Amino acid sequence: MKEKTLHRDNKQDSRGEKYSLILYNDEINTFDHVIKSLVEVCGHDSVQAEQCALIVHLKGRCEIKSGIIEVLQVMSRSLNAKGLNSKVESS
Repeated sequence: MKEKTLHRDNKQDSRGEKYSLILYNDEINTFDHVIKSLVEVCGHDSVQAEQCALIVHLKGRCEIKSGIIEVLQVMSRSLNAKGLNSKVESS
């Protein structure tokens, strides 16, 4: 008999709102710095971080993570401390 595991949808808060961590382009940071920061702060693998960096460069912004607002705010502060421009938005 299979055991059922309940998973909380970590992409919504308790009120059902969805939040996204958005990274914005700038003319200061290198691709390497952005990639390294996304790996360290957001837990991306190097390929995912590189893809996000390229999207930010080409489109000006990229949703790099979605989830619980408190977790995303901590990540945003960490990215901002590294000189990147990020913000948590309701999606």
